[in-house]
Amino acid sequence: LPGAGQAYNKSYWKIPLVYAAIGTSTYAYFWNQKKYNSYRTEYKKRIANETDLNPNYSSLSKDQLIQAQKFHQKNRDLSLLVTVAFYALNIIDANVDAHLQQFNVNGKLFLKQ
Repeated sequence: LPGAGQAYNKSYWKIPLVYAAIGTSTYAYFWNQKKYNSYRTEYKKRIANETDLNPNYSSLSKDQLIQAQKFHQKNRDLSLLVTVAFYALNIIDANVDAHLQQFNVNGKLFLKQ
């Protein structure tokens, strides 16, 4: 569960950041997938000479539809990579924070020469 390590370490202020980062990149993934499917469906309909075309894409050529597909496919893949990176960063942060909680930082520490 994302943010559970931060809650365990009592770093509650990090939990909204974890969910915002993972949520935003996940939203970007699904939005780009939706747009990719939309352009792909329109392109397939034009190739098949169907009549029920989307009026929003009437001004686009077949080449522009292909470019739009590639654009959203690239952004979808990048969004997935960013989501995985944020999830891994969440895990690494919780582990490092848990490890450093036992680190002694009292005022009696000093360096002898």
